[in-house]
Amino acid sequence: MPHDFLVAGPEDAEITIVLAHGAGGAMDTTWMETMAAAFSEKGLRVVRFEFDYMSARRSSGKRSPPPRAELLSQEFEAVIDEIGAAGTVVIAGKSLGGRVASMIADHLRDAGKITGLLCLGYPFHPIGKPDSLRTAHLKGMKTPALMCQGTRDLFGSREEVSRYKLSEMIEILWLEDGDHDFQPRKAVSGLTAAQHVATVADHVARWAAAL
Repeated sequence: MPHDFLVAGPEDAEITIVLAHGAGGAMDTTWMETMAAAFSEKGLRVVRFEFDYMSARRSSGKRSPPPRAELLSQEFEAVIDEIGAAGTVVIAGKSLGGRVASMIADHLRDAGKITGLLCLGYPFHPIGKPDSLRTAHLKGMKTPALMCQGTRDLFGSREEVSRYKLSEMIEILWLEDGDHDFQPRKAVSGLTAAQHVATVADHVARWAAAL
């Protein structure tokens, strides 16, 4: 089934970010709009899409849970073929979308279809289940990867992640006092979500240009 896309940024951009949504939010949530705008302002082309289960929610109004990540990974691969972007292609996602992207990154890079992986708030474990890790495939990751993570993310805090065995190809950008949506407590840190978004966009643009 063909997908609908939301595209931002210059058409002739050398770098394309294919950005998937999280488990509960569609491709046009405020968070996704904000990130896409921040990336496009840096000259990156951002292509957003929705997994079929999320598209079905729009038509049915029923909030069915996402299918297994393994099924979503097949769909993400199909989307990459549909887009057929040239130049530097970064497979990316928010939370669940990033996890799915990470599962197929090495395969797609070996096939010459992508250059890098970007995870925005990686769900290292379910909330409240720190022993149920989703990191096995990250230990041998060969694709250059950037993970942007709030230091107090309930899906994997800085303290927790520091103990994990992760590939040397994975770089982590820590956002001070940020939660899963990069939102800091202003009274505690003096920082704002807008500052963190700007930091992420700036870092992603530099990182992607060096791939």
